[in-house]
Amino acid sequence: MLALAAVVCGGLALFQFAATSGGTPTARSGGSAPLGPSASSAAGQAPALLERGRSLFVTSCAACHGINAQGIHGRGPSLHGVGASAADFYLQTGRMPLPSPRVQPQRTKPAFPQPQIRALVAYVASFGGASIPVVRPAQGSLPEGQNLFALNCAGCHTIQGQGGIVTGAIVPSLDRSTPTQVAEAIRVGPYVMPRFGEGELSNAQIDSIARYVRSTQHPEDRGGWGIGRIGPIPEGMVAWLLAAASLLLIARLIGERTSDRNGDRGVSGSERSGGSERPSGSGGAA
Repeated sequence: MLALAAVVCGGLALFQFAATSGGTPTARSGGSAPLGPSASSAAGQAPALLERGRSLFVTSCAACHGINAQGIHGRGPSLHGVGASAADFYLQTGRMPLPSPRVQPQRTKPAFPQPQIRALVAYVASFGGASIPVVRPAQGSLPEGQNLFALNCAGCHTIQGQGGIVTGAIVPSLDRSTPTQVAEAIRVGPYVMPRFGEGELSNAQIDSIARYVRSTQHPEDRGGWGIGRIGPIPEGMVAWLLAAASLLLIARLIGERTSDRNGDRGVSGSERSGGSERPSGSGGAA
């Protein structure tokens, strides 16, 4: 049995050596081909990137999510399986880290520079989960994106993506959301937002939604004055105020013209009455 095991191990070792030799650039080209800089740097930076991400995680995130990202009850959820998509969304939009575990994550300036965000995303991604989505808004359909947004998103974000308020949460505006962040939010479902899988919205449909959201960020105000696109209710109030001011101005102008005409008629009447009395007075004196 020992001899048979030795023969099998030796055969496997020879097979592995042959496969490795046949797959190297040297064996294929017949000459010496050193490892390229991109391959060597990727092989050398991956462990260093993860280690840097782990160090940042321990100092900035572990207080709520645990040393090994397993989560802490009442403070922060487990990050195992959330993937690079969720980590990139929360970090790029400044929603993490939170000042308090009980406040709603809201968009703000990112707390980390881009190299540190990449390291943290790589570390969280090492626990499994979805990768950062690739979005192609140019390949999407604008009418389809508008219809999909109206059906699935406008109930909270409004049709122009201006945001609003729902029960227990503040709906953010999408005026600064990138196409990647739109896709990440759809797949992740941050805070109270529902999560849409590929069964509800396909990647092609997300491309269309991202294209529509981008069109709302720089719309063409064909109807006239956009008033900063502050929403239908404030815009309606501004319209009513302008209309009321215009009516008051018109009423004042009409009133001034009417009073001027009445004044002119009064002066001419007194002149006519005074002229008729002067001759009679002079005749009596004579």
